[in-house]
Amino acid sequence: MAATIKDIAKLANVSHTTVSRALNNSPLIKEDTKRKIMELAEQLNYIPNYNAKSLVLQRSHTIGLFFTSISEGTSSSFFADTIRGVNNVIGVDYNLFVRGIDDYADFSAIHRKRFDGIILMSQSEADNPFIYHVLGQGIPLVVLNRQVPGAGIVNVISNDKEGSYEAVSFLIESGHERIAIIEGVEGFKSTQQRREGFMNALIDHGKPIRHEYIVQGHYDTESGSLAMKQLLALEEPPTAVFCSNDDMAIGAMNAVFENGLKVPEDMSVIGFDDIGFSMYTTPPLTTVKRPIEQISERGAACILERIQSPSTEGELIFMETVLMKRRSTAQRTR
Repeated sequence: MAATIKDIAKLANVSHTTVSRALNNSPLIKEDTKRKIMELAEQLNYIPNYNAKSLVLQRSHTIGLFFTSISEGTSSSFFADTIRGVNNVIGVDYNLFVRGIDDYADFSAIHRKRFDGIILMSQSEADNPFIYHVLGQGIPLVVLNRQVPGAGIVNVISNDKEGSYEAVSFLIESGHERIAIIEGVEGFKSTQQRREGFMNALIDHGKPIRHEYIVQGHYDTESGSLAMKQLLALEEPPTAVFCSNDDMAIGAMNAVFENGLKVPEDMSVIGFDDIGFSMYTTPPLTTVKRPIEQISERGAACILERIQSPSTEGELIFMETVLMKRRSTAQRTR
């Protein structure tokens, strides 16, 4: 039979309330008493009853990790990096519940008894009704990837606009005049931010914006390939393409190869995100490093802080992007 708090209390000659407080690291218990109880618990292989603990503390020991959508516009690498980052921080004391907002017809199942805190990887303003519901339920909330002003909201975001601006400026400085963009999912904030950075770089360097060089993608390899084929079919194709994520950049490079051309000799390609696979493509992909795993880790740390010490103070945390120069881009000499 498994050891109980009462067993530990009997051996330690203290009340079961004292044992419970010691196991929960209460400051009300003296350090020597706490140490003695912890040692006894280890010797007896005591396993906490989290269901009972949840009832007493009125906590679910569950953190929700929500995406705008898992099936639409969320690449597998982006999804995996986000989960890995959150999981690195929350440890085994919390269950992680992962779901897309678009799975819900209504949000009645999202309430305080079910979630101690929620992390939202927000990709669209369509998420706002979900955000208002969570706040209305009094659930601690951290929003990643998109700045959402409001009381009590912690935002952890990367500077996507600056990242894409730097990438396109690098192409211009490398001698490219005809630069295209393969965009992400229409309506996603990341799509908008990266488009603005692309446009601003062209404008600031006195380069024309050619609308036939702006092609819609869907943040997956297939759409990147189709978009690149569309660009290559133009009477005057671009010499460089900025892709709004790495998955599309990989698809775009494959399309270049299928057309009998080479990267970067015939077409320079830049991605965005710096997924783990990007340095192992042929050639290795030049890309903007957006530290999704680190953003997710920071968000997880913030939600744990909010669960332990509730606050109504909002906070905006920026994580910088970095241009990773590899071999999928080249100086334009002709």
